[in-house]
Amino acid sequence: MSASIEVTAPAKLNLSLRVLGRREDGFHSIDSLMVSLPGLHDRLRFQGAAEDVFTCNAAGVPADQSNLVIRALTVFRRETRMTTPLAIHLEKNVPHGAGLGGGSSDAAATLRALDRIHGTSLSHERLCRIAAEIGSDIPFFLGAPVARVGGRGERVEEAPALPRMSILLLKPSFGVSTPEAYKHWKDSEELPGIPYEPQCFEWGELVNDLERPVFQKHLFLAEMKKWLLEQRGVRGALMSGSGSTMFAVLRGVEDASWIIESAHRELDPKLWAWAGEVGG
Repeated sequence: MSASIEVTAPAKLNLSLRVLGRREDGFHSIDSLMVSLPGLHDRLRFQGAAEDVFTCNAAGVPADQSNLVIRALTVFRRETRMTTPLAIHLEKNVPHGAGLGGGSSDAAATLRALDRIHGTSLSHERLCRIAAEIGSDIPFFLGAPVARVGGRGERVEEAPALPRMSILLLKPSFGVSTPEAYKHWKDSEELPGIPYEPQCFEWGELVNDLERPVFQKHLFLAEMKKWLLEQRGVRGALMSGSGSTMFAVLRGVEDASWIIESAHRELDPKLWAWAGEVGG
């Protein structure tokens, strides 16, 4: 391989996330409606090299098996016996520990790129089996942009297209540990004055069972949700995945700029923000 190829890895939102219980394998069964955010994505570049090299524009990103890109490379090679050395560069735009699936999407994009590079033409089913071994959310990123996800995340069923919606994402500087969120799900309690009930839309509900344990540990996220729901132009607000990103469904994308300005002024001047559209 001489020429380089580039692929993108979109973020995702959990529009709904129900936790159904703990499984015998230690994971939790879920029922979630997920949608990809093509306007917010990482970018990966692959090029032939004398030896394997991994680089990233973001500081602190590991280059070992804790990195899902490296893990995807390792598992793909084990499955296919393709061992061509590669230089991989990851351009991170999706924040880490955000509940937006950045690492999982990077892994899925890596599997697709490796399949293309080596001409292995793996079936969708086989790619999904490999993906499920690497991480729970990864199979979603190999399928349709809107899907109902079950099991521990390995069961993915295409869902009806969503109407076009304007979305605002806000994330504080800290992240949230997904294993910790699930660990405390069963014994967590609701905080008084914080809305947890499902928010109804024409396509379904905004609801997230992980808000309960996460809000108990990170009160600021609970206050962010409450604050978002009080803003003019906001139709609904929810935590995505295990957090720490909070998102709002807006009446129109034109409302995003002033809400971001208000959030920086009233909540935290260092909040990361992104606005765009999904569906349609």
